[in-house]
Amino acid sequence: MNITKTALALQQAEGVSPEELELINTWSKKPLTAQEVYVFSVRLCDNEVDRDFERFPAQTLEALAPLFLGKSGIFDHNWSARGQAARIFSTQVVQEPERVTQAGDPYCWLKARAYMVRTDDNRGLIAEIDGGIKKEVSVGCAVKRRVCSICGEEAGAGCGHQPGQVYDGKLCYLSLEEPADAYEFSFVAVPAQPQAGVVKAMGVKHYETLKELLADYPRFAGEIEKLKAQAELGERALKELREDVVRLAALADPQAEMKVLQSMVKHLEEPELRQLQRLYGQKAAKNYPLQLPYVQKPQSLSQEDGAFLI
Repeated sequence: MNITKTALALQQAEGVSPEELELINTWSKKPLTAQEVYVFSVRLCDNEVDRDFERFPAQTLEALAPLFLGKSGIFDHNWSARGQAARIFSTQVVQEPERVTQAGDPYCWLKARAYMVRTDDNRGLIAEIDGGIKKEVSVGCAVKRRVCSICGEEAGAGCGHQPGQVYDGKLCYLSLEEPADAYEFSFVAVPAQPQAGVVKAMGVKHYETLKELLADYPRFAGEIEKLKAQAELGERALKELREDVVRLAALADPQAEMKVLQSMVKHLEEPELRQLQRLYGQKAAKNYPLQLPYVQKPQSLSQEDGAFLI
């Protein structure tokens, strides 16, 4: 069965080594020089569960690596000779054992090195790759089996499990196994595999949330928890400060509406609240000056009572 999977990471030109140039020239009809070619890296696919609730297990990635050698880079899976933009000359499976997939195994991905011959026609495409405009890619390949992660039955055999559903705490997905062929990689807009595409030369990954960051760097979890506790403590202190400002404002101006005061301080931060606390505190002190209780001095004491005075 044919499979199309979209990925997220192209890599800017990193220069071409003599060894790579030799590999490139095995695919060209005439010897090319380093100045004539533009070379970049592509994250073709990985072993994470994708948006279709399918995944390539590590053994499938290893089998796909040689199948992608010599395959073309095109646009939107449009199989036209005029749309050929690049060619893959090297592949390898990259291991990232510190990261764990949703399936519970170490994360890995299929990296390809691709080249283009520099021409006036592809100058714009090269600029878009370098500028991060063209970065999502998708792969076209064929696999013999799609296997249910819950029961191990092949998809379509009637096991009844639905990809994307959770059964006894386990996510159901289809494992793509026994690759038969690799067709091409394409530049696309929205990838099925969020991580696939053009990989930046410096290897910089952008994170949208702390949860994504911790997935790659779990060693920071303890520090994040400490920061979270400190933030909660600060929120409680800020809440108490707002309540005190409202209390003092009500004492400074008994005619003030409580709801208006609460709404006013709701969006203020500590510096403004401290100023209001000082201002309203001074006005409240004028309205309600501190008075010490007055104790009247006894007029006279009998000699008997006076005997006990010290």
